[in-house]
Amino acid sequence: MSKVPDLVKRVLVGRALRSAQLREELLPKRIALPIFASDPLSSVAYAPQELLMMLALAGASFYAYGPWVALAIAALMAVVVASYRQNVRAYPSGGGDYEVAKTNLGSTAGLTVASALLVDYVLTVAVSVSSGVENAGSAFPFITEHKVAAALIIIALLTVMNLRGVREAGTLFALPTYAFVAGVLGMIAVGLFRLQVAGDELRAPTADLEIRAEQTELAGLAMLFLLLRAFSSGCAALTGVEAISNGVPAFRKPKSRNAATTLLMMGLIAITMFGGVIALALASQVRVAEHPAEDLLRDGRPVGEDYVQEPVLAQVAAAVFGHGSVPFLYIAVVTALTLFLAANTAYNGFPVLGSILARDGYMPRQLHTRGDRLAFSNGILTLAAMAALLVYAFRAEVTKLIQLYIVGVFVSFTLGQIGMVRHWNRLLRTETDLRERARMHRSRMINAVGGTVTGVVLVIVLITKFTHGAWIVCIAIPALFALMKGIRRHYDTVARELAPTGEDVALPARNHAIVLVSKLHKPTLRALAYARATRPSTLEAVTVAVDPAEVARLREEWEALDLPVPLKILDSPYREVTRPVLDYVRKVRRRSPRDVVTVFVPEYVVGHWWENLLHNQSALRMKTRLLFVPGVMVTSVPWQLASSDRLRKRRERAASGGVRRPYAGTPEADRTRAGGGIVSGRD
Repeated sequence: MSKVPDLVKRVLVGRALRSAQLREELLPKRIALPIFASDPLSSVAYAPQELLMMLALAGASFYAYGPWVALAIAALMAVVVASYRQNVRAYPSGGGDYEVAKTNLGSTAGLTVASALLVDYVLTVAVSVSSGVENAGSAFPFITEHKVAAALIIIALLTVMNLRGVREAGTLFALPTYAFVAGVLGMIAVGLFRLQVAGDELRAPTADLEIRAEQTELAGLAMLFLLLRAFSSGCAALTGVEAISNGVPAFRKPKSRNAATTLLMMGLIAITMFGGVIALALASQVRVAEHPAEDLLRDGRPVGEDYVQEPVLAQVAAAVFGHGSVPFLYIAVVTALTLFLAANTAYNGFPVLGSILARDGYMPRQLHTRGDRLAFSNGILTLAAMAALLVYAFRAEVTKLIQLYIVGVFVSFTLGQIGMVRHWNRLLRTETDLRERARMHRSRMINAVGGTVTGVVLVIVLITKFTHGAWIVCIAIPALFALMKGIRRHYDTVARELAPTGEDVALPARNHAIVLVSKLHKPTLRALAYARATRPSTLEAVTVAVDPAEVARLREEWEALDLPVPLKILDSPYREVTRPVLDYVRKVRRRSPRDVVTVFVPEYVVGHWWENLLHNQSALRMKTRLLFVPGVMVTSVPWQLASSDRLRKRRERAASGGVRRPYAGTPEADRTRAGGGIVSGRD
């Protein structure tokens, strides 16, 4: 009831936007790239580190395999990008892998993909923000001491920025992302120049350290398993690639072409940065370990618990530019900022996918509507809450969170590409134009290769990461799948119950009206007058005898005013008010099952929040219980107290949490089917 919450909301989120302004929120490619591609671009800050950290389990000598593992990951990224360029052209509606799998493989496959993506989006926020805090800590050590609190604050800030709207958030995020890309590419260029042209020797801050191998004398399958584990950890570089296929509706026209171009730009930049950082890390002799306090040695002795392991990207920057130099600080700052903003990939993908699932009846309908700023506010808030819980539970530890990562995204990659192969097979059965058939054959081949490769990688990821934390995701995805199935089952059940039948149009035999009375005052008299105006078949006033003296006084006042409505007094030996009324209403219903009973409840309308604590509680409880009695209609008869004038005179505006529907100009509104319109505030 206060203006303060609304004022705070307007300051943080901004003024509400009209539905017609949605087209103004569509994104050009230069803004779409940092919004949808910041996750795979920023993964260069942690994917190379995870790759090298796994190789370090067998000692520094195993770094020799780093270029080959990195080359395999780069090739995989090229295949995935090429595959998704076919997706965005074939399915521009924004459903991404969910839409593809559901259409071509059935609802079960579609829900599996959706479950995997939703889990992975939450992990994207948790990993990106935690990694950003870690990188910021390399330049500002006090952040490392409070990394959980810092991560939670960043999630809150990202949430507020995204609630302000897609376009506004994109403008805020574009500069740091481009600054990061320019900084990393510049660092790679300078580093390669110093190595190849100037002949300088690059040495990372950890170049003098030794690595104690946790696994020794590896050969055969054990060696292969370690290499595959390093490969699966480095595949974190691929997360977020699918976000563009989910966000095609946010692009300006021509949507599919712009989305495909953005995908290509993202792929080329990400592969270049990933490969360049790996090359410089190996050339500068970077040393990282999963347990640095024990496994990193200085002069043959462990570095100890006081040692803080700097991220690989920070060490490469120190080797190229010098630790503490201005370019080094620049890289540290823009890396942290971009990692924070990389979570924005999930902030765009999760709400859109949630809206599509809500449209199809698999998620609560509240996720389908846009908020004040035309963003899917409920989805944004849900994502933020879940990511914050993960960050808190895992203490913002990137190495622990990364083990849960990428399982979900490769599930969606694989099923999405299999679905695309079936999509092309279906079109080829009817297409006769030779040029179009050739294009479809080429697209099918790309998707078939993508599906095969990502399927193999999925098996590798599951095998190598299962015991290291991936089992949590393997439980979370089926649990979310079952939850969405249950939600759809509920909506289907409600739809069947609400489907009109012949008897629903028949009028009730009679309308028996009951006015609830506590004392004789103006609200009671208004309720009596209104009830009489409805011309019911029978009308009576009902009160509950809790205090004999009050009941006697009420009877005297009733007779003195000579009211033309009989007063019925219900006995209540245990001083209850609600139960006697419910019992009486049910008895009336049993007496005449074809009749309808209308209960009129006088209510105060107050102007201050604290007045609600002093009034209307008994009326609210009574209404709540009466709503569950079949054949009973509950009518509130308001009486506005003087304090309500302050609200009555206030200019109407969009209320916080007000009920909204997708407007006709949006694709989601055109696709809305199941559930129909809003029947009541309880819809």
